[in-house]
Amino acid sequence: MKIDVVDNGGQWTHREWKSLNELSVDSEIISNDTPLEELDVDGLVLSGGAPRISDRDMELGRTADYLDEFDSPILGICVGAQYMARHFGGKTGSAEYPEYGKAELKVVEKDDLFVNTPKEFTVWESHNDEIKELGEDLILLASSESCLVQAFKHSERKLYGLQFHPEVDHTEYGEQIFKNFIKVCEQ
Repeated sequence: MKIDVVDNGGQWTHREWKSLNELSVDSEIISNDTPLEELDVDGLVLSGGAPRISDRDMELGRTADYLDEFDSPILGICVGAQYMARHFGGKTGSAEYPEYGKAELKVVEKDDLFVNTPKEFTVWESHNDEIKELGEDLILLASSESCLVQAFKHSERKLYGLQFHPEVDHTEYGEQIFKNFIKVCEQ
């Protein structure tokens, strides 16, 4: 099993890589400019990052290519999720209430990522921007009081997005979420 982490300049990219390695997954941190033909992996994690998606129609290297042409599961975290949502017709923008620290997540649809987790638990946030609206092919999985879209999935493909950070210790069930994504990649 090999799942690489696409580096979008996030402060916790190395923690995403470490979380996978601690679960006995072969993983590397790769540049977001890595050509698609060089990817020989069972899944990808699109890391968070410093860029603000709402500021401009930004590019994250070859992320659009990964979303359009990579034939294995992808998990977008924070900026990775925002980019994914926008790529599939959603809208992003500045958060009315930027979140830094703990938030109470409410799972609205129990899905692959939330197997063996409760309907409500604490997650860790670090974002100024958020997903305001999902495109028609995306399904809402979880929300919080101040952020409507905390988690989503694509209706037909194994593409998932998380606004929160499962890789940090303060997120309850973060390890379980990574285990669930690994299981999706094994199918």
